[in-house]
Amino acid sequence: MQIDDRLLKQITETKYLSAENAWRYRTILRFFYLQYEKMKHWMYKEEVFNELKKHEYFLEYNMDMCKQDLDTLAEWGNLIPAQDTSKATTVEEFKNKQFRYQLSEYSVEIERMTIRLENLKVESASLEPSLLERLKNELKRFKDIVDEDSSIIGMWWSSLYADFRRLNQNYQDYIRDLNSLKAEEMMRTREFLVFKDKFIDYLRNFIKGLQQNAYAIEAILKNLDSQEEIKVLEKVFEYESSIPRLDNEVSLENIKENIFGRWESLKRWFLGEEGIDSEVSKLFDNTNEIIRKITRYASQIVEARNSAANRKEEYKKLCEMFLKVNSIDEANKLSSVVFGIFNTRHIKGNIIRETESINSSVYEEKPHEVIIKPRVRTYRETRGRSGIADNRENKRKVLEEIVKKRDEEKKIIDSYVKDNVIDFGKLPKIESHVRITLLRWLSKGNNSSNGEGKTEDGRKYRILLPDKNKYCTLESEDGSLNMPHYIIKFTQENAL
Repeated sequence: MQIDDRLLKQITETKYLSAENAWRYRTILRFFYLQYEKMKHWMYKEEVFNELKKHEYFLEYNMDMCKQDLDTLAEWGNLIPAQDTSKATTVEEFKNKQFRYQLSEYSVEIERMTIRLENLKVESASLEPSLLERLKNELKRFKDIVDEDSSIIGMWWSSLYADFRRLNQNYQDYIRDLNSLKAEEMMRTREFLVFKDKFIDYLRNFIKGLQQNAYAIEAILKNLDSQEEIKVLEKVFEYESSIPRLDNEVSLENIKENIFGRWESLKRWFLGEEGIDSEVSKLFDNTNEIIRKITRYASQIVEARNSAANRKEEYKKLCEMFLKVNSIDEANKLSSVVFGIFNTRHIKGNIIRETESINSSVYEEKPHEVIIKPRVRTYRETRGRSGIADNRENKRKVLEEIVKKRDEEKKIIDSYVKDNVIDFGKLPKIESHVRITLLRWLSKGNNSSNGEGKTEDGRKYRILLPDKNKYCTLESEDGSLNMPHYIIKFTQENAL
């Protein structure tokens, strides 16, 4: 056993677990932790107070008590306060010091420990594409196990949610570590250049796996029947209720609420909510941002190293070359090659020579006059006055050409609409600009939470995927594209 200062010092961050008002402190930090998992790192006291007032335990709670609790937690190191001056419009508001708070790293780990004591498991941090692959395979079995026994569905549920929980926890921890101040300081060191490519390859492989599996999972979840979902979750509840438990305080209502809540969390993770991006899109953006950050820091290190390169060996080589010359004329020639001509100004211009001979000396050429402008701040070149040209006619012609071109493209695209439907599997060979437009509509619809979108001329449509395993080939002038058999269906009020 080794005893050092780290072992002997007090951990003040754990005071909130056993303090007099521990029930208030623990509730506040648990709310911070839940928001932290949703990538919301900073919060104001008003947000904390409004959340606490929703619960019966805090009916007599007021804003002064909330401010006092937050200050106490900040003093113990559980919260990191930062003064928010962005909303201060007067000197008085600036003096009042409106703070926003962030959960400290110690508090994150302590909260995870308390959650683990509440029978929740914390896995090590990593980004594993295999978890997405396993989630996709498990969700593919959804329709096949609807009529299975509750024990089989229960085991399927345990495997599904264990993978989902591990994926969510690992990505939160890994992204947090890479966004920490310690990680940024390490990225700025020259030693990090050795690991740069390894980090970037690891993150790019994860993004590749994310693209391959996340969109497939989204399509699976969008095509699930709500009645089948309820039926499966009821059987999961039946399985969980049949397990004998020593803890009699766990009610059947809490078990059912937990199961349905976890399923909704899984769907929100991949599909998002109305007006809120999915965690998949956030993970994609965060990972790309980290790759850009690593590349940027590496580029800065290389530039700094090149600018401060040691030229000692170069100077030694030059000295040896000068020592080997036999006369001053040869030394002057070598100097002209190495250092150039001293105290001479070179002026380049479009000069017309009388001879094309490369052996002609500058002394044999006729002199050429060059007008040099004064290099003073007050000098201004004389400009001739001219009126503003009237380009309205040219603008009108350009606008007409653009409108005409768009109308022609719209007519071509409308020719592929049959019964208010564009079926990608039935399209003939199309022009490249039509393919670009159709794929843009498809991407816009798939990225929305409800699978709907709107064309440039205001028509609403919905993206359908009748059979997730069916693919088709989209032929165009610039090549062929193998893709899922999507269908774009326009709404009734936009019927052509």
